[in-house]
Amino acid sequence: MPSSPHIALVTCAQIPGLDADERLLFEPLAARGVTATPVVWNAPTVDWDAFDLTVVRNPWDYTVHHEAFVAWAHRVPRLANPAATIEWNTDKRYLAELAAAGVTVIHTDWYAPGEVPRLGDEGMWVVKPTVSAGSQDTERYDLTSPQRRALAGAHVARLHSAGKTAMAQPYLSAVDSAGETAMLYFRGEFSHAIRKGPMLNGNHLDSTGLYVVEDISPRVPSKAEFAAAEKTLAAVPGGAESLLYARVDLIPGEDGEPVLLELELTEPSLFFAHDDGAAGRFADAVVSLLG
Repeated sequence: MPSSPHIALVTCAQIPGLDADERLLFEPLAARGVTATPVVWNAPTVDWDAFDLTVVRNPWDYTVHHEAFVAWAHRVPRLANPAATIEWNTDKRYLAELAAAGVTVIHTDWYAPGEVPRLGDEGMWVVKPTVSAGSQDTERYDLTSPQRRALAGAHVARLHSAGKTAMAQPYLSAVDSAGETAMLYFRGEFSHAIRKGPMLNGNHLDSTGLYVVEDISPRVPSKAEFAAAEKTLAAVPGGAESLLYARVDLIPGEDGEPVLLELELTEPSLFFAHDDGAAGRFADAVVSLLG
């Protein structure tokens, strides 16, 4: 490792100094001899070769610049997580690949532009684009209501008109009771977990308009959740050993067993503020990767 390594923590123009949770990294990184600088991913004059490691953290505007963001990732040397992982993970069609690999994934229907959605007429369903983050352009619909069913169809049509692929998933009732379990892994080792409450309930966007404000609290995962998370990470193309960080989002299915909602390998919130040692463990993982 260089005697005084310098890393970039990647963000976006709306929050050039990183969000409050990510700023908790500065002190533990400095204590380990690592200088960290927030850098906007698409700033025109950045010399990415000047950094010993570039860590993707808050580039939450990438959904509206997806092709440019993926191209940027492939140009940056020493990127965490790797560019190939980011390209795969920023389109939620990766869920179909994980399901084919044997991971228990939430049922998902996919509707590419030009395809007519088959939304049915019963149950609560969530519609969103395959390239999305922070619950942007995501809504739930009670399909037993003709009016709501029409709105769901209009949502899909709006995404198609923008050239986007739409996805529809059943709204699992456990979201409102058990909530989601988000499990955080640094360099393949479990760090901590949190509970996320329901998000599609009218919660306001943050001041930048980049994401929905979440209801977060610490959580101890069950044995079944640990098993589901490890099975998910084992199915990552190219292997999970190359990852600096991973977040596995799970929820109980109809039978009570964990179901994968998302595998976040690009720019997930890591919730350092909800575990006293989390920022230090992440700093240790950075030092390990530098070494």
